[in-house]
Amino acid sequence: MTGQLNPQLLLAVPLAPLAGSAIAGLLGTKFFGNVVGRKVSHSATILGVLIAFIISAMTFKQLLDGAAVYNATVYEWMTVAGLKLEVGFLVDNLTAMMMCVVTFVSLMVHIYTIGYMEEDEGYNRFFSYISLFTFSMLMLVMSNNFLQLFFGWEAVGLVSYLLIGFWYTKDTAVYANMKAFLVNRVGDFGFILGIGLLLAYAGSMNYAEVFAKKDELAKLMLPGTDWMLITVACICLFIGAMGKSAQFPLHVWLPDSMEGPTPISALIHAATMVTAGIFMVSRMSPLFELSDTALSFIIVIGSITALFMGFLGIIQNDIKRVVAYSTLSQLGYMTVALGASAYSVAVFHLMTHAFFKALLFLAAGSVIIGMHHDQDIRNMGGLRKYMPITWITSLLGSLALIGTPFFSGFYSKDSIIEAVAATHIAGAGFAKFAVLAGVFVTAFYSFRMYFLVFHGEERFGKAHDHHGHDDHDAHDDHHHGLAPGQKPHESPFVVWFPLVMLAIPSVLVGFIAIEPMLFGEFFKGVIFVSETHPAMHELHEEFHGAVGMAIHALTTLPFWLALAGVATSYFFYMVKPSIPAGIKERASAIYTLLDNKYYMDKFNEVVFAGGARVLGNGLWNIGDKRIIDGLVVNGSAKLVGWIAKLVRHFQSGYIYHYAFVMILGVILFLFYFMPTPFGK
Repeated sequence: MTGQLNPQLLLAVPLAPLAGSAIAGLLGTKFFGNVVGRKVSHSATILGVLIAFIISAMTFKQLLDGAAVYNATVYEWMTVAGLKLEVGFLVDNLTAMMMCVVTFVSLMVHIYTIGYMEEDEGYNRFFSYISLFTFSMLMLVMSNNFLQLFFGWEAVGLVSYLLIGFWYTKDTAVYANMKAFLVNRVGDFGFILGIGLLLAYAGSMNYAEVFAKKDELAKLMLPGTDWMLITVACICLFIGAMGKSAQFPLHVWLPDSMEGPTPISALIHAATMVTAGIFMVSRMSPLFELSDTALSFIIVIGSITALFMGFLGIIQNDIKRVVAYSTLSQLGYMTVALGASAYSVAVFHLMTHAFFKALLFLAAGSVIIGMHHDQDIRNMGGLRKYMPITWITSLLGSLALIGTPFFSGFYSKDSIIEAVAATHIAGAGFAKFAVLAGVFVTAFYSFRMYFLVFHGEERFGKAHDHHGHDDHDAHDDHHHGLAPGQKPHESPFVVWFPLVMLAIPSVLVGFIAIEPMLFGEFFKGVIFVSETHPAMHELHEEFHGAVGMAIHALTTLPFWLALAGVATSYFFYMVKPSIPAGIKERASAIYTLLDNKYYMDKFNEVVFAGGARVLGNGLWNIGDKRIIDGLVVNGSAKLVGWIAKLVRHFQSGYIYHYAFVMILGVILFLFYFMPTPFGK
């Protein structure tokens, strides 16, 4: 099937979730009188996302069948001095793939939310938010210009603020959403500077028009410096990606985003907000390929994130935080692929990761439900026989995460490792070490969580000192955690059905998609790689089919590192649990460092927040109180009072006082206009 994509149907993709969000948010909340109930709210939002998913899948199939890429203006907002500000869609294979991933994962999260948020008073409001989140992400990935990209970029940031702080009566949630908002503003400042530089020197905000001038941009220097303009612009754009995709050191907001309900953790961490930066850099590949300096910066930042954030996952006891640090680490892998000019590999890992990470988050939520809202993995154990569907889907998600051959995560993760080994850009040596070491670390913390939750001794329903952080602290009055004698139970159908649906692509999509996405023409004309960057070419030469790649992997270092990680975690936590306790005691300094997250939060609090307080106090005491209030306001009043006090002596009512003032005025007047004696 060939031909043109239907612009009306494309417009319905973002607008359908927006309509569902409006119904639930306007008609289903107290502010407008609760016109509709819960059933209408969740039905409207699910229907909106379902429509978006169906149209996205149809669009994807049309493009695979040869339909022409859609790139056109939908609405022209205004024209200023020849600059067009418009809403436009660019729908190619990259966009269509992102549309399918975003809408499918969002649909599963919507269905899951029916069961997870059943007892929450903000049920309708939550559905409105997650549907609005989906709309924002779709506008971002479908944009054909920087203006709309920036709109979607800021919209996902705004809605994430609302969702992370959804339980706004909890201090920790309010702190977390403010932290996410402020950290993302730092990244967004760099992002808008990058857009501004490209606008100033390319004269357009349309992708195609900016890309058409890339050779001219590559020759320009930033005025007043010896820096290449394109390097500065690309690094500024990537700083925006560092905020959204939680790269070191702008990663600090993402673990705290666990304060939001579990469904939004899955949506933020799997398919929407954190993948926006990876998508943006891939879309901008024609520009990033012009600067090896920018690519080196990217690969080093990604390597630090991939390795050091994985270390933090090892010591976490909150089930959601283990998965959160896994997300940070995997985002680092994607960023490393971008720095190696393997953009298609980064996007491929983005896709596979979206499925198995959403699966792991939703499975964690299912465990939390079964454990009566206890999130501490030290209070679990032996859940396999009580929650069989959650157990098997969690196992599949964990196997995909650690890169088990034939699972989806294997194909994308191993491709990243091979791409890094093939690149020669500065920083590639450290990146190779980081991604290889990260394989062991990922396998260790993933199966540490898996074994502690689903196997071993049943530690629930007992008196203990561990208290899991609870999603519903501020909203439920009943007991949290299983009481003595209570047993876990499998979650209802609306909770486990999305797990099963996400488990299928977590296992199969990598096997199916690797050849067309990485070595076929799937991204032809979409992603551009310079001939000076050979990583993808070498990957192509070494690829001999999905089956051959998986069989060959059994003899490679990454497979044995992953196996060693699983075996070590089993021995430490199932056979000899005294070993990790002993390591913790003997390496207390390292444990303290990891427990305090490398003191990044403390550093930000002391340096940036403390500096802002000092600056604010200085501006208040000196600028506001002394200069504005003391000098300008009070000083001007005192000056007027002093002049009035002086003039008052001449307003005595005596004629000779008035005559004296008149004579004095005439003398001053004459002196002012009198010619100088030394004039011409």
